[in-house]
Amino acid sequence: MILTATSLQALQSIATQLLSHVGTEKIFLFHGDMGSGKTTLIKSLCEVLGVKESVTSPTFAIVNEYEGSSAKIFHFDFYRLKNQTEALDMGAEEYFYSGNYCFIEWPEKIPDMLPAHYISISLKVLNDDSREISVEKI
Repeated sequence: MILTATSLQALQSIATQLLSHVGTEKIFLFHGDMGSGKTTLIKSLCEVLGVKESVTSPTFAIVNEYEGSSAKIFHFDFYRLKNQTEALDMGAEEYFYSGNYCFIEWPEKIPDMLPAHYISISLKVLNDDSREISVEKI
């Protein structure tokens, strides 16, 4: 599935479509260059899932936990990891197999730790206001 976001306002609708399309899958891997909108899309997904608190990038904390209306949501940013061992040491795999939503930015930093099934989301900048969002079930 390929979606196009032409504004920040469009992301709410796209997040709703995306969650409807993926069914019960709860592991989401986000790919895209720095500034492509990964965190912004995750904020919209969290809103749709009922998160009331502010959603921010866990760049330094590595993982943020949010309470949705029916499930916990874990938001990871592995950009600053030096190696996969750091993710293992923090217990990342326990989160991945917890049955809760996991939104993972920079999954290429932990290639050997990824679950067998997930939703791959790639964001591509079209211009300042537009993004192409490719969604694939793996």
